[in-house]
Amino acid sequence: MAILENKVAVVTGGGQGVGAGIALALAAEGAVVAVLGRTLATLEATCAEIHHRGGEAQAFVCDVTQADDIDAAVMEIVDEFGSIDILVNNAQIVPLGRLLEINDEEYQEGMDSGPLATLRFMKACYPFLRGDGSIVNLASSAAIRSDSAGFGAYAAAKEAIRALSRAAACEWGEDNVRVNCIMPLAMSPAMNRWVESGSDDVEAFLSTVPLGRVGDCEEDVGRVVVFLCGPDASYITGHTLPIDGGQAFLR
Repeated sequence: MAILENKVAVVTGGGQGVGAGIALALAAEGAVVAVLGRTLATLEATCAEIHHRGGEAQAFVCDVTQADDIDAAVMEIVDEFGSIDILVNNAQIVPLGRLLEINDEEYQEGMDSGPLATLRFMKACYPFLRGDGSIVNLASSAAIRSDSAGFGAYAAAKEAIRALSRAAACEWGEDNVRVNCIMPLAMSPAMNRWVESGSDDVEAFLSTVPLGRVGDCEEDVGRVVVFLCGPDASYITGHTLPIDGGQAFLR
């Protein structure tokens, strides 16, 4: 029997990249997946691949920066599937640039789409997760690199997500809701374009990864999310797990 049989999973930013990989991995283990994002065409592409493999998924258009969209999507999912057992907060607008270059609007977009959306989704899903729920939030090693230049605003958003996740794990443990974070290094569309560009920086970057490669969104990242949401991780909460081939040294 698939380990997530009869579970309902919500994955934000599920139209491509890491989010799509996570959605595919969850569906492969029997979960019914609600795939959320802003672009219907990409969401439907993820759902089509899940259906092709024999799984079950449905697209829900949702702008995670809008509180009303989040509340409406959660209620639509519950009305459609009856419950929510797994929440994966993957969607994130990425504000990149040096601190003297980032403007207030770019910084705020990172915060609204990252920690604020994560908090809103966790609170909206909490009543349905109580009893045996699992939340996986997306963090980043950007804040713990030896050189975070150009990543300050993004790292701030991701570290805020880690802080919220730890608090939720502590506050909701009594309700048997587990909350963990992952720090993935994965072949997202943007990463793939950069690697294939042949830039001189690519080889130097890969030399910082002990396993020497960038992870696959489904097989390397998605499968770890399956583990964190499954019965074998029932005693794991409040932690951050790097999925990066050994690149980050998490103290």
